[in-house]
Amino acid sequence: MIHLHDKTFEPFISSEEIDFAIKNMAKQMDDDFFDEVPVFVGVLNGAFMVLSDLMKQYRGMCEVDFVKMASYEGTKSTNEVKQLIGLSQHLEGRTVVIVEDIVDTGNTIEELKAIFKEKKVKHLKIATLFFKPEAYKKDIKIDYVGIRIPNKFIVGYGLDYDGLGRNLPDIYQLAE
Repeated sequence: MIHLHDKTFEPFISSEEIDFAIKNMAKQMDDDFFDEVPVFVGVLNGAFMVLSDLMKQYRGMCEVDFVKMASYEGTKSTNEVKQLIGLSQHLEGRTVVIVEDIVDTGNTIEELKAIFKEKKVKHLKIATLFFKPEAYKKDIKIDYVGIRIPNKFIVGYGLDYDGLGRNLPDIYQLAE
């Protein structure tokens, strides 16, 4: 058990399970992009660890960029997505892979899809380490999913609770 601010979290997913999921995602991407140089776009702050470890496993040539979005306050999604920091690369005609730490409602993905459509990318793929199918409300395909999880609040491996917990190598879920 760990305590962050006023909440208690219990162990949920080990770092070994995370490593296995990321290796599987990278292998799929290696197969899909063998003849391309995709641009991997990490969604900050949460996806920094996912993208870092994914890039260590991905064998092809690629480029990396980041966007920073915000949609959470505390343990609840605000259902509003705000783009805070934009892209630095020219992406027209490129294959782009959005890399998320977690997809739950899909609001951030929907906003990102609209942003990248305006940039006239050739192909847009969505990758997430954690996916909450029960919470997902959109019709947008998630191309690469590391681990499907129940609709519970989690921290660790880049995910936080009001700023704390991002540095934990394992995933913890909110204790009942």
